[in-house]
Amino acid sequence: MTDATAPKGHPIGTPEELMNPDYMPPLAKAVPLGLQHVMAMFASNVTPAIIIAGAAGFGYGSNSPDFPNMIYMIQMVMLFAGIATLFQSIGFGRVGARLPIVQGTSFAFLPVMIPAVAGQGVAGLAGLMTGVAIGGLFHFCLGFFVTKIRHALPPLVTGLIVLMIGLALLKVGIQYAAGGVPKLGTPEFGSLAMWLPALVVILVTLAVKFFTRGLLALSAVLVGLVAGYLVALAMGQVSFGNVASAPIFELPMPFRWGIEFNPAIILGMCFMAIISAIETVGDVSGITKGGAGREATDREIGGATFADGLGTAVAGVFGGLPNTSFSQNVGLISMTGVMSRHVVTIGALFLILCGLVPKVGAAVSTVPINVLGGAVIVMFGMVCAAGVNMLSEVVWNRRNMVIFAISLSVGFGLQLEPTALQHLPKTAQVLLTSGLLPAAGLSILLNLLLPEDLH
Repeated sequence: MTDATAPKGHPIGTPEELMNPDYMPPLAKAVPLGLQHVMAMFASNVTPAIIIAGAAGFGYGSNSPDFPNMIYMIQMVMLFAGIATLFQSIGFGRVGARLPIVQGTSFAFLPVMIPAVAGQGVAGLAGLMTGVAIGGLFHFCLGFFVTKIRHALPPLVTGLIVLMIGLALLKVGIQYAAGGVPKLGTPEFGSLAMWLPALVVILVTLAVKFFTRGLLALSAVLVGLVAGYLVALAMGQVSFGNVASAPIFELPMPFRWGIEFNPAIILGMCFMAIISAIETVGDVSGITKGGAGREATDREIGGATFADGLGTAVAGVFGGLPNTSFSQNVGLISMTGVMSRHVVTIGALFLILCGLVPKVGAAVSTVPINVLGGAVIVMFGMVCAAGVNMLSEVVWNRRNMVIFAISLSVGFGLQLEPTALQHLPKTAQVLLTSGLLPAAGLSILLNLLLPEDLH
């Protein structure tokens, strides 16, 4: 670590120092830089836990006695996002890229996790968390040869996979904005009272994203959430009962919901680990190019993958969800030009502190489901847009169009009509009706098998 005293004329550091991951800016500058990394990813990090709780049946509006389990899950995704970020920024042995990589809960796994817990309540969490932990160990093992499998996942495949992730989740956003599963079939579902806060979130997010700059623009979703929250508060839709009853401090509990080996969940998590590993390769490359103007080394890519897997495995043991590198923080590094991994470490420590204080999780849980729905519509739409952007790099010859057409038709079609596979074993149904796994599997297989000169 170099001297934290910045030279005159460079309030944070010289251009050479700012490109050095081992440089430590002055503490007065490093702390706010670290906190802005947390702000940029906060909403995206806690949202998957809320969605999983809702799918299982003990989330918002369920009036379930198991609702505190959602608060615990929110705690765990914050705590282990922080711990996994430390694995990346500080590292040990072969684990960690030792770059300013921020880890967080991945949306990519939701299409596999939602059907795995749907309607099962807390009973579904034992199988889910066991699958997360085993999938994390598999992800860790990918670190030994991740650079060798990149050829099997060109933009045609990765773009389709990211697009399918977004398409699989769009229904969740609309459902939440209209009032969520608890209000389905009631006059309140889809009412103006439900939609108004969600629309405020969307409009404010768009305004902040396109008419401001810097950190404010990067935190547009968070600002939109705050605006929608205030509207919902004025409309009497916010309850603070859980905040008062939540303890001030609580340590995580290993295997809180038990251990259960569910083959469908384990296979799904292992397959998604491959996708997540490739995403991390892209993020590591983006950080080194955007922040230091160089290509990522094999050691950095391997170390980042090891940290991804280990962070996910440990999170699963304690009730967290799969971790991956957060792409929005790659953009933040490109914007600030600060490559210091110690800045990200400061942000990670803040996340860990939040994860140990249940009142923070309880405060997050006061955000009404329709307000969250507005943010989710934006976030999942952006996932789709990211997939389309990746597909723009594809040369659209007949071969690639056939691969895309068949993979999308089968994957999206099975997602829309899951009863088409009702005669298959339960494990196969869970894996295939997500839509994501058949689309991904078909695109990878066809890309490897079909000749390049198909006319």
